[in-house]
Amino acid sequence: MGWLADMRKSYERGGLDEEEAPIDPLSLFRTWFDEALAEQVLEPNAMTLATVGADGRPSTRVVLIKSYDERGLVWFSNYESRKGRELAEHPWAALQFHWVSQERVVRVEGRVQRVDAAESDAYYASRPLDSRLGAWASPQSQVIGGRSVLVAAAARAAAQHGLHPARPPHWGGYRLQPDAWEFWAGRPSRLHDRLRYRLVAGHWVRERLAP
Repeated sequence: MGWLADMRKSYERGGLDEEEAPIDPLSLFRTWFDEALAEQVLEPNAMTLATVGADGRPSTRVVLIKSYDERGLVWFSNYESRKGRELAEHPWAALQFHWVSQERVVRVEGRVQRVDAAESDAYYASRPLDSRLGAWASPQSQVIGGRSVLVAAAARAAAQHGLHPARPPHWGGYRLQPDAWEFWAGRPSRLHDRLRYRLVAGHWVRERLAP
């Protein structure tokens, strides 16, 4: 099978026991996220987003979480991108954080909806100018003839919108409202810890899964 079959890592940093885990999964996520920040994990806010199109084919990409609270986890994107079109057809998605150096993974599943316009406006206004103009310039996920197309579009956007561009109507935020969380922590001998939380009748049920 070649050298890939010989690649192995022993997970030694610790685990996750039920007595250490709160009843509320958001509290555990906040603790783990804060620890990733404190340890200066590379891009701790990066998460893989999985969606499904009308044809039943799944697709993934990496997006950045921008806020989270009891209502859910928020990121921003072009509504006309592939993920935007897929979420319009099938408004359910999954997220995954992988903090490699901490030997931890967090998976989240739930229904997705757009955030309100005021929230999208506020975040858009906080972005660097180049990023705000880029939201106008990029026809995200569409085929283009080359990078020169993007450069020209960015120049046109700068000339048209100046230093204070308004948020494009095709760009804004999404919020995933979790109904399931899973927390994975590496253990030696591949006997990893997996704690799952399921939302049942408005209450979280915590369960251990075999690794």
